[in-house]
Amino acid sequence: MILALGLNAAIAVEPPTTAIIGTPPQPGWNQLSTQQKTILAPLAKNWEGMENIRKKKWLGIAERYPSMKPDEQQRMQDRMREWASLSPSERNKVRDTYKDFNQLPTEQKQVVKQKWEAYSNLSPEERQRIRESGRSSKLLTPNAALTTSSAPSGAEPMPPVPHSAGAQNQ
Repeated sequence: MILALGLNAAIAVEPPTTAIIGTPPQPGWNQLSTQQKTILAPLAKNWEGMENIRKKKWLGIAERYPSMKPDEQQRMQDRMREWASLSPSERNKVRDTYKDFNQLPTEQKQVVKQKWEAYSNLSPEERQRIRESGRSSKLLTPNAALTTSSAPSGAEPMPPVPHSAGAQNQ
């Protein structure tokens, strides 16, 4: 019995070797301030189903929003609306694409960014033609950023992703 108590005391003193780090619960939609609700309005219907970490990210964006330039605010609103319109599987695909993009070497990222800029400058009809051709989704495959020089300069690297120091996720 003394041995068991001694072992239990030794275990109790040592910190656990692993710790679960989680995001604490975030406020529900009804608990948000009027300003937060106004800024995050495109996400209202999805808010209650979001994971806490995603809510926390969006709340951070809402906090920075007033200090953004008007064109940045408009871009953020547009991206939130686009994000809210995606299905959960489409959002997961965008997240995966973003993770893949972040793992590319710097040179490949630059090529992708240049292609995205060229694509963004195309007419809506030309962008639709490229999407329908199926070439747009191949840009981020492992060697695509280096081998797509023969592809139209306007290939679409990924759907719009909310922007805040990193893609955001829901």
